[in-house]
Amino acid sequence: MAVIDELQDIETQTLAKVSSAQSLKELDEVRVDVLGRKGSLTNILKSMSSLAPEEKPIIGKRANEVRKTIESALEARHEALEEAELDAQIEAQALDITLPGRHKVVGSQHLISQIEEQMCDIFTSIGYKVYDGPQVETDYYNFTALNTPEDHPARGMADTFYVHDLSGEQSRVKGESDVLLRTQTSGVQVHTMENLKPPIYMVAPGRVYRRDVADPTHLPMFNQLEGLVVDEGITFGDLKGTLEYFCKEIFGADRKVRFRPHFFPFTEPSAEVDVSCGVCHGEGCRFCSHTGWIEVLGAGMVDPKVFEFSGIDPEKYTGFAFGIGIERVAALHYNLPDLRMLVEGDMRFLNQF
Repeated sequence: MAVIDELQDIETQTLAKVSSAQSLKELDEVRVDVLGRKGSLTNILKSMSSLAPEEKPIIGKRANEVRKTIESALEARHEALEEAELDAQIEAQALDITLPGRHKVVGSQHLISQIEEQMCDIFTSIGYKVYDGPQVETDYYNFTALNTPEDHPARGMADTFYVHDLSGEQSRVKGESDVLLRTQTSGVQVHTMENLKPPIYMVAPGRVYRRDVADPTHLPMFNQLEGLVVDEGITFGDLKGTLEYFCKEIFGADRKVRFRPHFFPFTEPSAEVDVSCGVCHGEGCRFCSHTGWIEVLGAGMVDPKVFEFSGIDPEKYTGFAFGIGIERVAALHYNLPDLRMLVEGDMRFLNQF
């Protein structure tokens, strides 16, 4: 029978093509050519109706045998090609463990952040709480509520960064805006006294801004930590003991501390606090201008007028306040000769910390 011979040819040729297929795409093309809707074997099966009745069983049986043989061959070759492609993919993506590894740099806190956290930890360990406030302040919270006179030089354009007041309101001084970049974090103290009732034991770290030219001892933007205590029976002795404790904790137990009389609008009496030089140990050197002492912070007893601005009874409560430059503490702690080293972003310097 001619149809039997044709089936034999289809089987032989298809098995050869299956075994020689080098990719899944080629193998699928072979399948479609034989078993697809218009495939050679499919066409024979479709023509079965035109065969003589005695031929149909013979040809039908042989056609099914050929179909099963081809399908088995396709399945086996498909598995083999799939496995080969997977092996090739694994080989291409394999890691060469003989190559040197890539060193990944691990980040860390900036030195200023480290010192700020250390300072806050000292105060929170003795019962203080940490508060935050806005960096854009009004003249009232930055100056007026802190008992700073209207004609004080710090209010002038030469010392303070003023910004436009979006409300359109103008200040009472020289027609300028009363919105500014805070020059101290003392404004946070005022906000806290307005919102909390005594007793208050707080510190307020944060960025402050002043019209200073960057030099070894000044920066136009730096970080400050201000502290405030409001309670009954607070004396200058409490202030002295607290700041002596802080200075010895941050600089070392061997450092000496002294208080010098000074003036601040928001404290009375006021003092500046010095510590003995860590370079010469108080003997005198270029770092301390041959005095043996280095200024660290300003402090004093809160002026009663400041309490009145915040609605606290000065007859019942007393308190003290202090302000510390965080960059200055970092410089003194590590004996750095220039504050600009802290903000220039030189990784050779910062990686040491």
